[in-house]
Amino acid sequence: MTGIHRRAAAVAIFGLAVAGCGAGGAGGMSGAASGERSAMRIVVVTHGQSSDPFWSIVANGIADAARELGVRVEYQAPTSFDMVRMNQLMEAAVASRPSGLVVTIPDPDALGGAIRAALAAGIPVLSINTGAESWRELGLLAHIGQTEYESGYAGGERLGAAGARNVLCVNHEVGNLALDERCRGLRDAVEAAGGAVRTLAVDLADPDDAQQRVRNALASGEPVDGILTLGPGGAVPTLHALREAGQLGRIAFGTFDLDAQILEAVAAGDVLFAIDQQPYLQGYLGIVSMVKYLETGAVAGGGDIIRTGPAFVTRENAAGVIELAARGIR
Repeated sequence: MTGIHRRAAAVAIFGLAVAGCGAGGAGGMSGAASGERSAMRIVVVTHGQSSDPFWSIVANGIADAARELGVRVEYQAPTSFDMVRMNQLMEAAVASRPSGLVVTIPDPDALGGAIRAALAAGIPVLSINTGAESWRELGLLAHIGQTEYESGYAGGERLGAAGARNVLCVNHEVGNLALDERCRGLRDAVEAAGGAVRTLAVDLADPDDAQQRVRNALASGEPVDGILTLGPGGAVPTLHALREAGQLGRIAFGTFDLDAQILEAVAAGDVLFAIDQQPYLQGYLGIVSMVKYLETGAVAGGGDIIRTGPAFVTRENAAGVIELAARGIR
């Protein structure tokens, strides 16, 4: 699908189609000079893995904002969910003294030191995607994303309304606080409806093993009438496992985030819903918010999270989202 593809490097630095930008070691994204903006350099460091198409959409938003605003942006990420490596990337970014720093915070204990070092050096920091639970405490300018617990709870309510009482929460990135919060919200909603939730850990980097783990869970003898996956890394293997088991459409199945296969399955009615946190907006608004802060000293949100979701994609609206996804913006 156009705009949704995989990128890999020793350190995942997204080389994006922006004027004056290459895919070399600097990973720079720059647009036409616009007064003092041409001197701005913003570094983005995320935990997002190059094997996950979600982060291509985030990167598209970042690239568009960099081009439209005429600022230089460097986007870096480890090649796996690795907090040690991510912390090293953040420390290197701080040492380079950028105009601003945009980060994700999947583990505030592991990354808090680097964030505090940035703030102590006078570098403004805001978070996108993950960090809803910790950005205020860390002293960041803003957080742009969805509230994970509430999104998980809303997904649980939809599964409960579909009759699910024995639900699997398929977690493809164990140790990511945001995903833990999604499962917690799901659990509270399902328990409120009289059901129960089990968490099944799978490996984003090994979809075949993830599919086998879901297949084993379905064959274990323990009842499963609902599944919520926390992203495409778990959703696509689950889709295949349900199809193999002849349970597709029989087990209430919802997921977080979008990709081509998931959208097609939603449109066909095989997946009940996909929770869209609108990653393009997370990347785009992260750069716009930082640039405007650097120019005006003001930030949107009024002290609250700048929400990009949850937005639910269902069979009724999937066709329109598929068209936007083909452009790399959903």
